[in-house]
Amino acid sequence: MGDLGLKEAIAMALGGMIGGGIYSAFGIVVAIAGKAAWVAFLVAGSIAMCAGYSYVKLNELIDERGGEPTYLRETISNSTLSGMTGWTLLFGYIGSMALYAYAFSSFFSEMLGRLHYMGVSVPKLVSVLLIAGFVGLNLVGASETGKAEDVLTFFKVAVIGIFGAWGVWYAFTGEMLTFGFSVALSFSPIMGAAMSFVAFQGWQLLLYDQDQFENSVENIRKAIYVSIPAATLLYILVAFTTVSILELSVIAVAPEVSLLYAALPYMGRVGAFVIGLSALFSTASAVNATLFSSAQFSRNLIDNGLLPDRFSSDGDQEVPSEIVVVLGVLSAAFAVFGSLSSITSFASLAFIAVFGAMCYLAFRERSEIDDFRTPIPIVGMVGTAAFFPLLLYNLYLSSPSTFYLVLLIGVLVVGSELAYFEREPIEEAVPGMEND
Repeated sequence: MGDLGLKEAIAMALGGMIGGGIYSAFGIVVAIAGKAAWVAFLVAGSIAMCAGYSYVKLNELIDERGGEPTYLRETISNSTLSGMTGWTLLFGYIGSMALYAYAFSSFFSEMLGRLHYMGVSVPKLVSVLLIAGFVGLNLVGASETGKAEDVLTFFKVAVIGIFGAWGVWYAFTGEMLTFGFSVALSFSPIMGAAMSFVAFQGWQLLLYDQDQFENSVENIRKAIYVSIPAATLLYILVAFTTVSILELSVIAVAPEVSLLYAALPYMGRVGAFVIGLSALFSTASAVNATLFSSAQFSRNLIDNGLLPDRFSSDGDQEVPSEIVVVLGVLSAAFAVFGSLSSITSFASLAFIAVFGAMCYLAFRERSEIDDFRTPIPIVGMVGTAAFFPLLLYNLYLSSPSTFYLVLLIGVLVVGSELAYFEREPIEEAVPGMEND
């Protein structure tokens, strides 16, 4: 039985979303959805809430704890689908860490005032050093604790809450507040909602190590139901502020640091500096928390035979050291070689696919679930099913090179999953391969 309660569960879930999402994916969502960005976050938050409901009901149904792969293994007994879901989530977390590192380095270089030093790209170097630092930290056993997350999340939420509420008031009194009704019914907010999905992940990390919570099933249920609406509200407030104060052309040029520029007119340089510090702290914290949770998740996959045994822990290590290094290297490579759009798109696609699958699984098992509200997972399924092709289509229209890059990465990911989990049938079908 763990010693963390409801407050810690809410803090960890809310911190997982606000910590990285508000300073990373936010700007690019606004650049896509324009003045109706608040609609994008409302739609995405609603679909995420449907997914959260599905997760809660599956967690209540399944006795064994462990998240998505466990739910699949216990309900449909298909190790291939279970393993592929686990791997897809891992790649989603890799994309998330790359996104957080990208955002950290963007704020750092903006506050430093330099993009290059002696011919070296400052943002790329900072991204690599940040991830490398947290890989080292996790290898020696350091991680965030739930008690500390209470204080850290309060700081993150307080800064963003003040920024959003004050900004809305400033825009309202200055007759600048805009709702973007003229574009609210267009496809732009839906495209933005699909792109923003990575900003609504983080709460499901609670499911991977439930032993740390007292009365885990009930507290995680309450934490999910509180944290997703709270994060959605904060995103909407910040969206109103940003699009009312800044021209869309400014946001489009520098989406990752748009909050800094939006804060200047009413918070001044000191306020903008506080926003910058909060961004650095929050994105760094998100990298560390995601790396640690991903490594714990990987340990569960290894224990269930869904990752190669070579990644297993040695001795009494809390997390597998080799998998920490692999996750760190892949995240750093993605942060250095990927664009903000490609990283955000890839991570969002991964979570859209998995969240949609869990909504379907909850609907499939509805006869076994007590007090089941059938329309909720259906909305989640329809929403995620629409988001996936729309996001790809938007990428194809707006950035063909990013579209083909994301498509290539997706093919490689699915191909590697199938090659690993279906290796026995493949070996039997290819003469001589079994003896290699």
